[in-house]
Amino acid sequence: MPDAPTRSSEPSRVDPRLLEILVCPVCKGPLEYDAVRQELISRTSRIAFPIRDGIPIMLPEEARVFDLEREGQALKSRGEPGDTPDASR
Repeated sequence: MPDAPTRSSEPSRVDPRLLEILVCPVCKGPLEYDAVRQELISRTSRIAFPIRDGIPIMLPEEARVFDLEREGQALKSRGEPGDTPDASR
């Protein structure tokens, strides 16, 4: 019987093609990928959806409230706004 896969301490990667088509299920707006916190953030709805094992959990009841003022500044300081799927459009 093969050994069970071990979990690495490295965060899971999300397929960039998936990020291009996902939208917020609440407002249908764009999402920003936060690789550090492993979340997809909807600035419009002010919620963040968790990513578990590389799979975005797009259920509103699983999302946490996103503090736009405090956490939005942290994203900007890390230079992550370019990680949005819509950044190239």
